[in-house]
Amino acid sequence: MASDRTYRLGDLQLQIMKVLWQVGSASVAEVHEQLGTERLGTERLAYTTVATMLRKMEDRHLVRHRQEQRRFIYQAAVPAQAVTQSMADDLVDRLFEGSLADTVSHLLQTREVGPQELDRLERMIQERKQH
Repeated sequence: MASDRTYRLGDLQLQIMKVLWQVGSASVAEVHEQLGTERLGTERLAYTTVATMLRKMEDRHLVRHRQEQRRFIYQAAVPAQAVTQSMADDLVDRLFEGSLADTVSHLLQTREVGPQELDRLERMIQERKQH
């Protein structure tokens, strides 16, 4: 089951997954083009780098492809929620020894948090307490 797996994705892999989650399916060229518009401030990736990464990601069962004429059309093989949950859980477990309180404390101390976001966090905590 996807939720039982731990997904550890590098930055490029995560960017590729985000493209595929957003568009549904895309050729290497389309993924390459999308990454070019999202990677502001960095050198544009080579087309072959994107193609190689997609093949490696397919080997890891993160994406799959179908062939349309001479083009491979890729799509995500795992849902965004499974990857997000796995990566967040892994981060909490590895950096904060599983402590959600320590994780939140760290984020509150090291990041700018506006009043609206604090209100939202308080509402989420209150809702959780009621369940």
